[in-house]
Amino acid sequence: MSHTVHGLVPILATPFLPGGALDRPGLRRLVEFELASGVDGVAVFGMASEGFALTAAERRVILADVTDVVGGAVPVVAGVYGTSTVTALEQAREAVEGGAGTLMVLPPSLVRPGPDQLLDFYGQLGKVGAEVMVQDAPGATGLTMSSSLIVELSKLPGVTSVKVEAPPTVPKVGAVVGALGDEPFAVLGGMNAQFVLDEYARGSIGTMPACEFPDLLAPILADWNAGRRAAARAAFTQLLPLIVHGLQPGIAWAVHKEVLVRRGIIDHAVVRSPAKPLEVTLPEEILAVLPIAGRKS
Repeated sequence: MSHTVHGLVPILATPFLPGGALDRPGLRRLVEFELASGVDGVAVFGMASEGFALTAAERRVILADVTDVVGGAVPVVAGVYGTSTVTALEQAREAVEGGAGTLMVLPPSLVRPGPDQLLDFYGQLGKVGAEVMVQDAPGATGLTMSSSLIVELSKLPGVTSVKVEAPPTVPKVGAVVGALGDEPFAVLGGMNAQFVLDEYARGSIGTMPACEFPDLLAPILADWNAGRRAAARAAFTQLLPLIVHGLQPGIAWAVHKEVLVRRGIIDHAVVRSPAKPLEVTLPEEILAVLPIAGRKS
């Protein structure tokens, strides 16, 4: 199985109403905004989605709404984060039944598996019927995967890609890409695209940031891929304050949503505990780069 996920694949925020219920019209507007921005895919249930705060029933509703709006135009990636193999398999099967073509799978971390257990874990996930993306995110799991282990995971049937979020990401991307050689295995970056251009320079073929600035990042990546490297770096420098602001522990989710509200894409910046609301307004240098891109309805 070869990979289908590449390019700009934002992690969708989960809009909530003031009372805490899902804001389904807001979610549909958000997906429409991503598609209009020229993304290459969308992802749900990632860290930026507050996936940790969603019920199983809400996950089903969200995936149904997202796949309906996408209508097959781009791949839909669903995050999986189980506390064991059996719980991860349950989430994975539900995601496949709901229309996700790729599963972005964090390893279990409450009890940290060893390398042999990770090979078995991802091997079983690879049999579910969708592509499997290994999510290498020690900041979230406390679990470090070596480059050599990722290469071993790439050999498993159904495992087609990795999202490298283990700082420093650039040398790790380079190490994995170099070790893979000509293998058809995709290496993507995360961490809100903070180092995306350097990751691309080392062989990454995609990035999965938060979802509030795809229309601003897409032309930067297009310039980079077309060889206009100086123009890409100049535009990226202007975007960087927004990117970095959205990486702050505890309030990152509120930052993503406040930007989406400011842009007219969703109506409310409500987050679920333990995420925290913003206590201060967004800095002017961030607001200065934000065109109004959405619509209210």
